[in-house]
Amino acid sequence: MSTLREILVETEGVLSRAGVDSPRLSAELMAAQALGLSRTQVLLDLNRVLSPDEARAIRTLAARRGQGEPAAYILGQREFYGLDFSVSPDTLIPRPETETLIEAALSAFSSCDSLRFLDMGTGSGTLAVTLAHLFPEAQGLAMDLCPRALGVARENARRHGVADRLAFVRADFSRPLVRPGLLDLVVANPPYLSEAEFGEISPEVSGFEPRQALVAGPRGDECLEGLIPLAGQALAPGGLLLLEFGWTQGPRALEIIARSGLFVSAEVRRDMAGLDRMAWAKRQAW
Repeated sequence: MSTLREILVETEGVLSRAGVDSPRLSAELMAAQALGLSRTQVLLDLNRVLSPDEARAIRTLAARRGQGEPAAYILGQREFYGLDFSVSPDTLIPRPETETLIEAALSAFSSCDSLRFLDMGTGSGTLAVTLAHLFPEAQGLAMDLCPRALGVARENARRHGVADRLAFVRADFSRPLVRPGLLDLVVANPPYLSEAEFGEISPEVSGFEPRQALVAGPRGDECLEGLIPLAGQALAPGGLLLLEFGWTQGPRALEIIARSGLFVSAEVRRDMAGLDRMAWAKRQAW
């Protein structure tokens, strides 16, 4: 019989030898998941004597983490902009840099605005659900090509009480989803890695997260070619496109925006790490 403290020390050692980032934190999270506790409860009950089944459950989750499986997939959720979201191997794990899009939307619109918005490539629905949560009068459309990802997004919309103001549709970036000029806001976090970049990223990402949500094609900017004109056509005059891309793709995004002839102004904005991360483009008047 082992105490929770002893299992945490053991698990931390296993994860440290496996090269896992923050092994102590991962050990605590695996223990919390296996025991059905919060991390705080784990830390307050370190002298608890574990049954063999409880110890085995912690070791099983720790072994998955030690093999590189992201903690978010093991736990089944990840926090984004203060909200907890369900995630699955069919969806990308939300990243802090994507919160830049939410910050931009909050700076451009009032929380009481009756926004009509589209989230292109919604994945787990983090952008669409967060926008609907922050703008209580908003109505949105969330688009993704993967039906299983849309199922996760619907679950998250129900979880946060915004399902009645969001619609979900299976589609890609090749055809219009709404009539021209309908929307006030389009947000998008499309695939933007090249084939070569995919081969260089962390195995925790390339080995577990959905490739189709990461890789755009040989160059990495292929999705921008279709997405930007569709977004421009859907926006009302003065409407806003907020687009995430790879940190080297700012000039290419601005080039496609300018070539579309649909936007009156555009600029690249940086994320919290100081990297070019987002295009802010305003729809011109007709």
